[in-house]
Formats: sequence, C-alpha cells, structure tokens
Amino acid sequence: MTLWLAAQPLVLASRSAARRTMLKAAGIPIELHPADLDERALAVRAALQQPAGVAALLAKEKAAVVGRVHPGRLVLGADQTLALGANHFTKPADRSAAKAQLRALSGQCHELHSAVAFVQDGAVLFEHADTARLTMRTLSDRFIDLYLDAIGEAATTSVGAYQLEGLGSQLFERVDGDYFTILGLPLVPALDFLRRHGCLAS
Repeated sequence: MTLWLAAQPLVLASRSAARRTMLKAAGIPIELHPADLDERALAVRAALQQPAGVAALLAKEKAAVVGRVHPGRLVLGADQTLALGANHFTKPADRSAAKAQLRALSGQCHELHSAVAFVQDGAVLFEHADTARLTMRTLSDRFIDLYLDAIGEAATTSVGAYQLEGLGSQLFERVDGDYFTILGLPLVPALDFLRRHGCLAS
C-alpha cells in the first residue's frame, strides 16, 4: 500500500540530500532532476528583494527550468537563504569560506528562509516560504577547526556550513522555527498541497 496516488513520481529539481530524504521518508516517490541554472546570478538579480523573496524566486526558477524538459509532470523546486541582519549568505565555496561564515554567525541570531514551489507545464500551482531563527553559541577558532575537520566536504553543501540534522546541532544554543524549514523544505505545506492536488491520499 502507498499513500501516493499520482501515476508518476514527483520530479525534484534539487541536488539536496536533505530534501530527498525528507520526501522519501514522507512516502513521496521522486525522480531527481537537479536544475541547471546559475543560482548566484539569479540571487544577484533579485538582490533588492527580502531574503525570503530570493528563496521563493529561486524555488520557482528551479522548478520552471526542470519543468520545460518534463511536460505534463509535477515539479518541485526549493531553495533556502540565510540572513544575518542585512548580510545574505550563500553556500561557502571552500573550507576557508566556511570558516569565515561560522566566525560571522558565532554568538549571533540568524534567519533561514526556505521556499517551495510546484510547477506544471509552466504554471506555478503552489508556492510557500517560511522562516526559522537560529542562535549560534559562541564558537572558538579551535572548535570551528575541529568541526570542519569532522564534517569535511559537507561544509560546502549548505549555507552557513552546517546541517542541523548532523554535527551542526552542536553549534546552537537556541532554535526557533519549523524543523523541516531549517532543513530546507517547508514540508507540511508541501504535503498539504499534494493532498489537495490529488497526489496524496487524504
């Protein structure tokens, strides 16, 4: 038995292992097709928007790009941005950039903005953005180096150089917001849309 009612799997326009894991754990069959687009260029173009707006734009663009090669299919796009006051962060390019991000976030409260969009045949059927606030404890340079040694290349796969579901949990003293939003996908609103769209049993 399955709760998925659609004839074909959901197309996921994302490389994120966390999003893939969340959807599969929720019983959503997925077909991976990461979007091939310049996210940083799009983010620069949307620089005058609030961080949540940038995340929403990128989620829609990812889904739209992938949807062009999957006519008739339902495509999910998602994105996440990090804001520390007026400063917006992107995924660190290397260990040095990851260390700089952790130093900047140390002892501070930052916001994660996660957005999801569903697109089919060029039409945006649903979009939603949510915000979580995380307070990082004060980190010593020694701890940052130990942490980066422990997580290796994973430091460059997420904005802020952490994954809360892993060793990143050791960085924080307070977390306010939806867990799925922090992982990069507002999952509960997405599941609600899929039920209303007839893809999931209700």
